[in-house]
Amino acid sequence: MSGEVLEQRVGGAMDGRDDALSKFQKCSIALFVNAAAALSLPRSVGEIFGLFYSSEQALSLNEVTAHLGISRGSASEGIRWLRGMGALKQVEVPGNRREHFTAETSLRKLASGYLRDRIDPHLEAGQGLLGELGEAVDDGAKCGGFQRARANQVASWYRFIGRALPVIRALAGKF
Repeated sequence: MSGEVLEQRVGGAMDGRDDALSKFQKCSIALFVNAAAALSLPRSVGEIFGLFYSSEQALSLNEVTAHLGISRGSASEGIRWLRGMGALKQVEVPGNRREHFTAETSLRKLASGYLRDRIDPHLEAGQGLLGELGEAVDDGAKCGGFQRARANQVASWYRFIGRALPVIRALAGKF
C-alpha cells in the first residue's frame, strides 16, 4: 500500500501520528479504524486497538498518545472502554509503575465482550419494549390487523436473534 493510499485509508489523519510507526502498524490502525466504523464505534477506539494489536511490546497511556497524536482524555477513555470489553489486557512491566496493556487476540473473547457490552443490553431493553408494543396494538381499530402483524414480525426477529447469538458466540470460539 502506497503512503498516499494508506493516508487516504486512515482518513488523512496521519499528521498527528508518530513517524516511528511502521507501515505494518499504520495498516493495522487503518484496518481497525475501518472495523470500528462498521461497528459504530469511535474512530479513536479503532486507532487505539490497532496500535496495541500491531505492537510487540506492551504500551502505556503516554505511549498511545505519543504514537497516535490523540489527546490524553481520548486515549484514556478508549483504553478504559477496550479494557471493559476485554479487548486489552493489563500486563506488568518490570521496573515501571505505569499501567501497560497488550491486545487481546482471541476472537472468542473479543466477540463475547462486544456482544455482552454492546448487544445484550439493547436486546434486554428491547424485550420490555416488545411487550409494550404488543400491548399497544389496537385490535379493535381498522389498522389493528396491520399493527398485530408488525408486532408479531418484530417479535419473530427477536426470537431469531435469541437463537442466533449462541451460534455466533460458539463460532467465534473456534478462532
